[in-house]
Amino acid sequence: MRIVMKFGGVSVKDGENIYHCANLVKKFSEGNEVVVVVSAMQRVTDALIKAAERCCSEPSAGFIKMFIADMMKRHYEAIEYAVRNDEIKAKVIAAVERLLDELEKVLLGISYLGELTRRSEDYIVSFGERLSAPIFSAALLSLGVDSVALTGGDAGIITDRNFGRAKPLPGVYTTIKNRLEPLLTIKKTVPVVTGFIGATDDGSITTLGRGGSDYTATILAAALDADEVWLWKEVDGIMTCDPKYVPNAKVIPEISYQEAMELSHFGAKILHPRALEPVMRKKIPVRIKNTFNPDAPGTVIGPTTSNTSEIVKALSLIPQAGIVNVSGAGFDFAEIMSEVFGRLAEAKVNVIMVAQSSSELNLSIVVDIRDLDKAYNSLKNLENGVIKVEKIPYVAVVSAVGSGMAGTPGVAGKIFSALGKNSINVIMISQSCSEYNVSFVVDGSDGVNAVRVVHDEFGLGN
Repeated sequence: MRIVMKFGGVSVKDGENIYHCANLVKKFSEGNEVVVVVSAMQRVTDALIKAAERCCSEPSAGFIKMFIADMMKRHYEAIEYAVRNDEIKAKVIAAVERLLDELEKVLLGISYLGELTRRSEDYIVSFGERLSAPIFSAALLSLGVDSVALTGGDAGIITDRNFGRAKPLPGVYTTIKNRLEPLLTIKKTVPVVTGFIGATDDGSITTLGRGGSDYTATILAAALDADEVWLWKEVDGIMTCDPKYVPNAKVIPEISYQEAMELSHFGAKILHPRALEPVMRKKIPVRIKNTFNPDAPGTVIGPTTSNTSEIVKALSLIPQAGIVNVSGAGFDFAEIMSEVFGRLAEAKVNVIMVAQSSSELNLSIVVDIRDLDKAYNSLKNLENGVIKVEKIPYVAVVSAVGSGMAGTPGVAGKIFSALGKNSINVIMISQSCSEYNVSFVVDGSDGVNAVRVVHDEFGLGN
């Protein structure tokens, strides 16, 4: 088998975890061809972003020295535990020191300029993965597994120049195959590739946006015609609902690409919908596995599922969202929609859900609570005496997903009847044309109760 394995930030959060994951790769690489994709160590990416922002707004050479020292300490401790060969350990320490010296110079440059562009931010956040990949590769080498660390650009992930949310260029799959195939088939080595980052054709570092490491894994899998993608996380698989909200949630053995995309769009922390695009074209299964319970079968995401008896398969909850409501009379609705979404796109507001009244007198847009003021402010000056713009804060979005819903009458009625019996008021409703999804908005205080009610109504915890 040819497997692309991705390890997230929790899986590689420290030396002990990196060593554990390296042993998993060693175990599964026997008789298989394996490509590894790694995220930055837990919380490192956030720390890099905050450091860059602070250097821009409050220049301080002392802060930079302390930040680099803290990064060095954390990664040095990881090396000490994960790499069990002194010669290999010395080489990876030298590589990490070079990277941190480079990072220090970049942060000093940001301080001097007082400017943080999207390009320089991509460059800075890339250090998280560029530091973790050599450590993971060194851990494999110390276990007797031949390995090489590569950046996304080294591996052939050449992207456009949309810094912060770059997309691979046409032809990238051929480039990746030409670069990685010989390592797998001739050298019999395990490439450890930085997740989340790529490079432009002139070598500038880019990032792939939210869910970028998962996206890296699926791009590589599609390019290499992998048999499966394994996404190692800290859960046994995709569950019927987040157990934080519904304690009796169960693991789902199989789920379709479409169902997984619907769930992830509406708040389930599985993977970004974009990450599934490369493997969907080639029908490569994606398996969610637990780093800390590797013998569990996990959840397989594929083109279809063998079990479609469940009408609703899973629920997701976005506990904190807001609504911007555009209403009026006598206006051209198509023109208003064009203007509204153009402004939201310009303000970089992520739209979660949209509902339109049949009378064309009202357009309701659900956004993340953090984007509510930005969305409201970008639309407020549409008001002209006819058009009115309002915002409703602190609502929750619940989404019920399942391929068995398609063509099954009465699903929505069952959901809203159960909510009504429990005195939960529905503010807004939306259903996709695929009939795989029914989403609704309730008051923020009712969100958790709403998912529990619907979860019980369809017996998902049984």
